Amino acid sequence: MAAADEANGLPGASMLHVIGGKIRALRKDRGLTVERLGDLSGVSTGIVSQVERGKANPSFSTLVQIAHGLGISIAQLIEDDGHREPVVRKHERRRIDGHGLAEDDGGLYELLTPDLNGALEATWVETPPGYDSSDTPYRHNGEEFGLILSGAKDVYLDGVRHHLEAGDSIRYASTIPHWYVNSGGETCVAVWVITPPTW
Repeated sequence: MAAADEANGLPGASMLHVIGGKIRALRKDRGLTVERLGDLSGVSTGIVSQVERGKANPSFSTLVQIAHGLGISIAQLIEDDGHREPVVRKHERRRIDGHGLAEDDGGLYELLTPDLNGALEATWVETPPGYDSSDTPYRHNGEEFGLILSGAKDVYLDGVRHHLEAGDSIRYASTIPHWYVNSGGETCVAVWVITPPTW
């Protein structure tokens, strides 16, 4: 079906997923909710959500509206990113919303992958002493892997505590309710990998 669509000049399934992932990443980079992007672009929230998830085959005019809502040209939205530089330099990392981690408090979330369009997302995470996300447990599709580089962190999986120190790693299904606590006296530095990207 995707091949037939592409032969007719319509985006195939793989292209729709790439465009949807790019829209999601750009929206989040700009701090916009799906509702706000819908308002800015004049496209319904439901359509924006479906396009981001690759579940809709939007018309060209709909893509133009969404691109304008994001403040970019349609060419920037649909151009092939296959030539994107695979290396992310330390000073070029994109900072992302870190589940309540405030930079002023010593918290930091940075994207280690060039974008969110691939099969996985990797992040550099710094959580200050006292950080506790138990008020908002996370639960989503996919799988996660974490490696503690320095400090310590407690990872709770459905209420079960797993204490990790420098050099320790963990893997778990993201469908399990999970949250994190830094009960130690120093900032915890870790690398976290999630598949598929959820940011």
